[in-house]
Amino acid sequence: MTQAQMNLGVFAVGAGNHVGGWRHPGATQHGEDIAAYIELARTAESAKFDLMFMADNIQCSTSDHPGFMSRLEPFTCMSAVAAMTAHIGLVGSGSTSWAEPYNLARLVGSLDHISGGRAGWNLVTTNTPMSAENFGGQLLDHDLRYEIAAEYVEVVKGLWDSWEPDAKCLDAESGQYVVPGKVHTLNHAGAHFRVRGPLNLSRCPQGQPVIFQAGSSQTGQAFAARYADVVLTVQLDLDVAIEFREQIKRLACTHGRDPSAVKVMPGLLPVVGSTEEEAHRKLDQLGRYVDENSALQTMTDRIGHDFSSYDLDGPIPDLPLPDQVQGYARMMLTEEYRARYRLRDLYNLFAVSRGYKVVCGAPGQVADELAAWFQAGACDGFVLTPAHFPEALEDFVDGVVPLLRERGLFRTDYAGTTLRSHLGLPSVTNRYVEDVS
Repeated sequence: MTQAQMNLGVFAVGAGNHVGGWRHPGATQHGEDIAAYIELARTAESAKFDLMFMADNIQCSTSDHPGFMSRLEPFTCMSAVAAMTAHIGLVGSGSTSWAEPYNLARLVGSLDHISGGRAGWNLVTTNTPMSAENFGGQLLDHDLRYEIAAEYVEVVKGLWDSWEPDAKCLDAESGQYVVPGKVHTLNHAGAHFRVRGPLNLSRCPQGQPVIFQAGSSQTGQAFAARYADVVLTVQLDLDVAIEFREQIKRLACTHGRDPSAVKVMPGLLPVVGSTEEEAHRKLDQLGRYVDENSALQTMTDRIGHDFSSYDLDGPIPDLPLPDQVQGYARMMLTEEYRARYRLRDLYNLFAVSRGYKVVCGAPGQVADELAAWFQAGACDGFVLTPAHFPEALEDFVDGVVPLLRERGLFRTDYAGTTLRSHLGLPSVTNRYVEDVS
């Protein structure tokens, strides 16, 4: 029996994922530097990573994480990166709250064509007041956002199916470019969208781009299990992570999906040194770069509660945790977590990693921790959130990846050419074509 291998991605933030990472000597400092993104992607591709991931926000505040104040639009950036890479998957975030599904389907589909089948869409249900103000709308409540998102993704997937795989006949002799009966209108008329179609873009090279989604609330988990190919998550405790993954797989089954076709990938910030002592020196150095206001704003944004008036040396406040609260709060503000930690512990976690699990040590120690989580069934792989670029990613690629390969836990080369093939996901049959499999 072939040993299972983990998937690996890298979370690309031009100024680094750590709130002060841009201050590290030699670190990339600009979120608009396309050369830096290309270098990052090539480094990850040289190590045979599955994907490079870009989040997005559609607002700006000078108190934001430095990497989020000024940043390239993900699909524009990824299209440039696609031209300079050959294998790595390229995943960008797109909001279902403030973008039309036709435009989004076209953006992601275009990236899939440009990259030869390597595109992914991270579906986000934007919920910040500042973003709503930029689009002239009121902030949508939690359940309505997911209701809109469900209809939105159905429209996008329908548009991606507009063209059958052989719709283009390209008969130069007769002058016929397409077979009209193989290009379909969608004629969607729902509660939130009316979209005729078809998409003005032929069938994507990988059939349909890969859908990513981060759902941690009860509603979010149910949504992810129904629609996502890859579920992104924040997990700090091994047992909780195992239960989360098992729950996603169970929910996927209730929607008639093969649970093995839904991947769970928590974020992880690795700090790798030649020795454990050197790794901790690196982590301590990062701590000296932290600006308290930026770190507090990051914590506020991620949890959905303003902590600026609280005593950092006091207890973590007992906040209500209804389903409407962001999933990060549900993971970190439980009674058990509050009993074990002070508010400063929570602050330090967000200052270092934006809430993601931190693994600090020599290459073998970091490899041990990743292997333990993967082999325990806590995840299908990880999305790395390096503190700064390029050095922090290079430390992992040079030190940890070879050890994972020695254990048979990570590939030595790509087995296919599309993001679906990297992730081991099944192909998607066009809804207008009879499935003869």
